[in-house]
Amino acid sequence: MSDRWSELKREMKEAASGLGIDAIGVASANPFLTLKQRLIRHRELGRESGFEEPDLDRRTEPSLLFDDPQSIIAIAVAYASKLKEPPKSEPGARRGIMSRSAWGEDYHTVLRDRLARLEQWLKERVPEARFESMVDTGALADRAVAERAGIGWSAKNCAIISPELGSWIYLGEMITNLPLPPDEPVTEGCGSCTKCIDACPTGALVGPGELDAQSCVSFLTQTKGMLTDEYMRKIGNRLYGCDTCQIVCPVNRGKNWTHQPELQPDNELAKPLLLPLLSMSNREFKERYGRTSSAWRGKKPIQRNAVIALGNFKEAAAVPDLIRVLDEDPRPVLRGTAAWSLGRIGGAEAEAALRQAVEREEDAEAFEAVCAALRQLETNG
Repeated sequence: MSDRWSELKREMKEAASGLGIDAIGVASANPFLTLKQRLIRHRELGRESGFEEPDLDRRTEPSLLFDDPQSIIAIAVAYASKLKEPPKSEPGARRGIMSRSAWGEDYHTVLRDRLARLEQWLKERVPEARFESMVDTGALADRAVAERAGIGWSAKNCAIISPELGSWIYLGEMITNLPLPPDEPVTEGCGSCTKCIDACPTGALVGPGELDAQSCVSFLTQTKGMLTDEYMRKIGNRLYGCDTCQIVCPVNRGKNWTHQPELQPDNELAKPLLLPLLSMSNREFKERYGRTSSAWRGKKPIQRNAVIALGNFKEAAAVPDLIRVLDEDPRPVLRGTAAWSLGRIGGAEAEAALRQAVEREEDAEAFEAVCAALRQLETNG
């Protein structure tokens, strides 16, 4: 009988590319005991993002999610890392950047489609097969499953690195009652390389494979509140996510995957002009970004990050638009962030607008941001 499952696994791997899947591996469905201890420590240190499944048992024990699990099938789908003829960001036409994971169609949708194709393929061969598929938002830790299934190794930047594909991959998995033989984990690793840790803008990679999510730029770009001066400067022109630790990774050098049609970037969405983002309506945002993974937090974080980017560029042409945000935006976080940007850009027009804002701003946090911006101008003046 074991020959039957070995043969099915072999056929499944051969069928992968025809199903739109770049790598398939099989893991045992045993509890992830080592991971559980790491997650407990992670929580005790306050390093969670808050976006994860809160129940650590559900994250590490497949049997709590599926009746009598026999194995877990892990998949990887590769995505693009380079823009073809990227538009220039220049004075008067400054641009922000979306992380590569948000360049194409929402990967949750794409991977669910690939997992559904794989389920159908398996059901045709084993009608009694049962599955529980998940992508990112599921309870199980995608990377722990992928590592156990031999998709790649767990890198110092907390990504899974496939020897063939690098780390530009989306991960998904399905728990099943099929007793497929497990794959061997990849034995390659990062060696003595620490480029990702050295390059992390905020020092969020506190050690090999140790991420303090609370200070990770990718996490910060997805929050909705006011950010500190230090974090706003570190964000640069990032609108959603951060790729620094993957860009500097030597394994990723030269790797750019263009064969998945839904995951190919639209330059104007991947590297958009900043000023139009400031006045984008909810409807326009949904029409432009609704099909991407960057839309899940709504437009507010992206608009706030666009305001930050204009300040970091010290984009004088943006002053009238930033003054409009400072004067008219109903959201205190946007008004406070606009004040910070105007303080970075400086000039008589920005200073006059900030002095007027001091007189009328009623929100305590936004008021403090306006005062801090004026102090910044006085220091620079």
